[in-house]
Amino acid sequence: MKKIIFGFLAIITSLILVGCVSNKTEDRIKKMNAIEVSRDMGNGTNLGNTMEAYGRVEHGIDADTEMYETAWGMPVTTKEMIKGMKEAGFDTIRIPVAWTNMMDYENDNYVINEKLLKRVSEIVNYALDADMYVIVNEHWSGGWWGMFGQPEQSTREKAMTMYTEMWKQISEHFKDYSYKLILESANEELGSRLNDEINEVKGTLTEDETYQVTNKINQKFVDTVRSTGGKNEDRFLLIAGYNTDIEKTIDDRFIMPTDKVEGKQLVSVHYYTPWTYAGDGESKTEWGTKEEYQEMNELFEKMTKFTKKGYGVVFGEFAAIPLKNGTLKGNTLEYIKNVFDNSDLYDFVPLLWDRSDFFDRKELKMKDEGIANLYSSRNVENESKLTIETIKDNARKALDKAVLDAPSGATGFEDKVMAYIMYNSKDYNVGYSNSKGNFYNPNDKTAGVVATDVEVSGAGEYTVSLDFSGVSGGFANSMTFMALGIYNGETNFPNYVIAIKEIKVNSEVVKVTAESYTVSDDKITTRVNIYNTWVTNIPDDARYVKPGLSKLARAVLIDGEKYAELRNVEITFEYIKK
Repeated sequence: MKKIIFGFLAIITSLILVGCVSNKTEDRIKKMNAIEVSRDMGNGTNLGNTMEAYGRVEHGIDADTEMYETAWGMPVTTKEMIKGMKEAGFDTIRIPVAWTNMMDYENDNYVINEKLLKRVSEIVNYALDADMYVIVNEHWSGGWWGMFGQPEQSTREKAMTMYTEMWKQISEHFKDYSYKLILESANEELGSRLNDEINEVKGTLTEDETYQVTNKINQKFVDTVRSTGGKNEDRFLLIAGYNTDIEKTIDDRFIMPTDKVEGKQLVSVHYYTPWTYAGDGESKTEWGTKEEYQEMNELFEKMTKFTKKGYGVVFGEFAAIPLKNGTLKGNTLEYIKNVFDNSDLYDFVPLLWDRSDFFDRKELKMKDEGIANLYSSRNVENESKLTIETIKDNARKALDKAVLDAPSGATGFEDKVMAYIMYNSKDYNVGYSNSKGNFYNPNDKTAGVVATDVEVSGAGEYTVSLDFSGVSGGFANSMTFMALGIYNGETNFPNYVIAIKEIKVNSEVVKVTAESYTVSDDKITTRVNIYNTWVTNIPDDARYVKPGLSKLARAVLIDGEKYAELRNVEITFEYIKK
């Protein structure tokens, strides 16, 4: 009798540890491939600003997990909260985690505090018990990822050791969990952010090298998880794309890892396009022109590069983040719906980035009725009543109708050659004509920005400027990107070169610290980078004012960090026929 009782208790304890998922469900998921599981994951959400909140600076590495969990203003996660998300129509939840919150890695101790593993497990179990798919990753985690790009080889090796040891522990801990748990290799840090500054030292990897290291990290992730056995031998794994950026991830330099099992990998990208609308801040509060619909549709379609090869695609984060006062931006519902329709058409998984912006974690319900109805009507239970063909047909019709019905946002400058300054502030709250790459659109700007753009008629000297004194606060916060663009320059004046004559910031002439180079990404707009820290190697097709300047050329010409309060910028340049 005692043996029977103890055996029963062991079974109950096991269910508590790994969540309640029936054997029938496990067998069903085990037989799926990546495309099939994507359909089963439906639409989802993120437990944003919670387990990835970074609090080790304030609390050390051995505080109660609640201290880290609530460090960025979110409440402690409860079972009722996760259940409410499921009832709202979310079928998948992504749990970003800052594992280094409770790891003494600076002293070469890579052991994750058991308290953190236990707390993440509790939340995972809440989701599994609510019949949700769950994604667990290693998030930004204080920015330690910059170790991979440091000049010293020993630091780079330490980064890989740390990453490997981290995933050995996480994988071992979760190896017997349901197949509904999906492990994700990283967040947005695989790519250019491998060169993030560590102790005031920037990384030195070229762009090609960041791709190589990204591929190496993702391969290490797959090999490490698979080696721990249990359900990890054939669990679905989510591979972080390069910067989780669509254009960067579809680049042939990004290579999916090899795997000993087929059809069990998905790739993750994020979608916040245009950033001036979708991201934080109040720079662009409306969306929905014909061109904006088409832009989203074109970008989503590009990710079919992976589904055609049998990989699932997860949009691990997307949103139109509300204004700072909590008000939804214009056409947020339409923006989300178009994401849904693209995802239905291509078998993608869209996961809303939410920090209690959309689902109120205290009231346990959606804040907006329209968005609530959309999620509840498009959950897996309701969509499973339709055939796959019907779902895709409905999606295609909805996408076509949305474009047809949308107003044109054409700028009226399609046939003109226009010189202008592309700009984004350091906090991305202020921008000008930069949300759609090199496409010139003077209406794409933060309220209050005054631009002086000029029409280019050929060789000669021109001056363009931006004035930020009219934006909220009276200035822009430094810069994360700035370039001089000549829209239709390549089309009308091929092989011309731009010579920067003078740059003024806050009405004062600033020192130019490097030679500029002229380039075109799309063979339409001619460009000179003024402040672009993402470019670490000059393109082979770059053009120069004088021969022999290539060794002196840079994508950063001024010290942008000097200008915490950026009130105006003026650039005078000469357009030269070569």
